[in-house]
Amino acid sequence: MPEASCDSVDIAIVGGGIAGLAAAAALAGSGRTVAVLEARELPQPASVQGDTPSDYDARVSALTPRSIDFLKQLGVWPAIEAARSCPYAHMTVWDAEGTGRIEFDAQEVSAESLGSIVENSVITSALAHKVQSLNGIRVLAPARLSDLSLDEHGSILKLEDGGHLRCQLLIAADGARSPTRELLGMRTREWEYGHRAIVTTVAFEAPHQHTAWQRFLQTGPLALLPLASTDDRLCSIVWSIEEHLADELLAMDDEAFAEALGQASEHVLGQVTACAPRKGFPLRQRHAVDYVLPGVALVGDAAHTIHPLAGQGINLGLADVQVLAQEINTALARGLSPGRMDVLGRYQRRRKGDNLAMMAAMDGFKRLFEQHAPPWRWLRNTGMRTVAGLPMVKRRIIRQAMGVG
Repeated sequence: MPEASCDSVDIAIVGGGIAGLAAAAALAGSGRTVAVLEARELPQPASVQGDTPSDYDARVSALTPRSIDFLKQLGVWPAIEAARSCPYAHMTVWDAEGTGRIEFDAQEVSAESLGSIVENSVITSALAHKVQSLNGIRVLAPARLSDLSLDEHGSILKLEDGGHLRCQLLIAADGARSPTRELLGMRTREWEYGHRAIVTTVAFEAPHQHTAWQRFLQTGPLALLPLASTDDRLCSIVWSIEEHLADELLAMDDEAFAEALGQASEHVLGQVTACAPRKGFPLRQRHAVDYVLPGVALVGDAAHTIHPLAGQGINLGLADVQVLAQEINTALARGLSPGRMDVLGRYQRRRKGDNLAMMAAMDGFKRLFEQHAPPWRWLRNTGMRTVAGLPMVKRRIIRQAMGVG
């Protein structure tokens, strides 16, 4: 690949989703040139309209206060709030096979909220608008990576349109099935959960009370996440259900699905009065053995995917981006190349342990609630009741979930 045929930037980010765009915004003030490559056109600024379930994005994120603070630093949170977001101050978790129940409230840690539920399309649109307004960032979209090679100077990216791009640092933010990670041969450890996540937006008979509700069923956890609407009756549904039952739920008409959902949620918010079309996503845990190579860093889902039962996936990804940007900006301030292995190694050390700990905790919760034998049911219900009566333990759990522990 002749050097003369290559355009050059200092940092190239493959992937124009939430993690990739956040990385571009975080590096915009570094004084280096940054390119974002995305296979599709970037979205226009969010203009949300309508107040029925079908007017909402089926995919949402439960942003923690830490993630919200980072988005504020990037200058995009005001646009997200202006579009549509729903802070929640309370969370109720209960077991379908017993009396175990636990309540978490923001007031227990002197906070206004535990976080905010935001449609993924709203976050992406706000970030895309911000990135396109910043100096020093080139957006190549649509642009698809077809091949890449590494040398002592960094990476050379080959695009499907025949163009080439050289960079000192390549950041892969191109999702769970990251083509960049695959082209580099970076190994992962992964396994199927045997569950599919069914997502949609529904309207309930009763207001959601700015509360996130989660019930653990034999077949998998069900989450009702509050959405901003005129009457506070809309929720995003994330129903993780055993694979062999998913097709039946997806094939139901609205009336049958509404009845099934009402029963599964114990009608905690009354009857389901309307619902949008459902989508299903297979669930798989995946973790890259290494997040970095010389001149390369993985962030977000390209580095790790996690069960959605606690809504921590996007928060882990934004924490990756925040730490990586800190390490890169520190290195650049010292006159160092952003692709140096010692720079990237610090990012990996700061993030890998936290990500693995969260993944292990979520996997442990999932497996515990899958057990149907009486001793296991007794253990988890007793555990939930015990934790509910220990204010100090509850406050620690809340702070950790908020990303401020």
